[in-house]
Amino acid sequence: MEKEFHKIGLLPPYVFAEVNAMKARARADGADIIDFGMGNPDLPTPPHIVEKLVEAVQDPKTHRYSQSRGIPGLRKAVATYYGRRFGVDVDPETETIVTLGSKEGLANLSSAISNPGDIFLVPNPSYPIHPFGFVIAGAGIRSIPVGPEEDLMQALRDAVENLSPKPKAVVLNYPNNPTAKVVGLDFYEEVVDFCLHHGIYILSDIAYSEIYFDGNPPPSILQIKRAWDIAVEFSSMSKTYSMPGWRIGFATGNKKLIAALARIKSYLDYGAFTPIQVAATAALNGPQDCVEEVRGIYKARRDVLIDGLGAAGWVVPSPPATMFAWAPIPPDFAALGSLEFSKLLLSEAEVAVSPGIGFGESGEGYVRIALVENQQRIRQAIRNIKTFLRGHDQAPPNKGAKQAAS
Repeated sequence: MEKEFHKIGLLPPYVFAEVNAMKARARADGADIIDFGMGNPDLPTPPHIVEKLVEAVQDPKTHRYSQSRGIPGLRKAVATYYGRRFGVDVDPETETIVTLGSKEGLANLSSAISNPGDIFLVPNPSYPIHPFGFVIAGAGIRSIPVGPEEDLMQALRDAVENLSPKPKAVVLNYPNNPTAKVVGLDFYEEVVDFCLHHGIYILSDIAYSEIYFDGNPPPSILQIKRAWDIAVEFSSMSKTYSMPGWRIGFATGNKKLIAALARIKSYLDYGAFTPIQVAATAALNGPQDCVEEVRGIYKARRDVLIDGLGAAGWVVPSPPATMFAWAPIPPDFAALGSLEFSKLLLSEAEVAVSPGIGFGESGEGYVRIALVENQQRIRQAIRNIKTFLRGHDQAPPNKGAKQAAS
């Protein structure tokens, strides 16, 4: 029996899968691939967090079902974090909820607030769950450009003016994945006033708010008091505390949106494993020097990468935040497009990156480089890339692309 699954048909083929398949084949053939593709932190979780997990898991009571909203201690720790970091008061009972990473929270809130015919504004390029959470929920999406040179406020005004029906919500993501762009409180002030005027909810993703290198720490939209009427913010333990596999995060903000997410989650899960929540509580409440250490490691990697690529002839802007560099394809290879360039880089330089087109059509012309290899490996990648670029000084890159694709 063959039947079409409508929602599956709405999801495009996963662009990264083609590069991942090439990477797997190359490794099977013995190639030493330096992998800057997936944003999968390589640093170990700090020991005191692991120790708290081990301690908690020894108690058989923690082996039972947990709470879908999150254990009270962790919700209180989130409230304390917001007070310490952003200077805002959070009610741990009604204004925050624990999620299975920010990705799950975004996807479930998309489902909770989407009705047939609703339109949502989503940045482009963007982390895939931002648009496709709504697509899976059956809603419509409209892209707003957030490239390095884009004026997002003007793009937001244009979108609202030209859309019917009026959009229900807009997704924000700063520091941005994949572009690494950051914004200040003045930007959030303007967005909040605009969205309040038009009755538009704001879903803000700040998963990279603690991975910053230059200037002041990135702000929270919830520092704008009026934002509490329309905004909810998602964050994650994955990057801040090197806990990606633990799948733990939180959403904080408007009570109505938090309640909607809590209602959906009550039908779908019993919350993260309690020892993981206990360990996450220890992370938020404990010493924060481990966060500074992680930040310093990524900064050092960033500097090695950007300086080395520049010396090799590939000029890439230095990211002010996140664990990514958003790299314009070298001019001699621009005609290839991001997917073919990524495949060529993999086959000839043994370096894996993420093609920008995988983050939306506005990502074309770029690749995303994740800082998930140590400095020694980064330097090796730079040497490989330098040899690769020199090898194409005399050879048409289109020829190499055909070889890579074959």
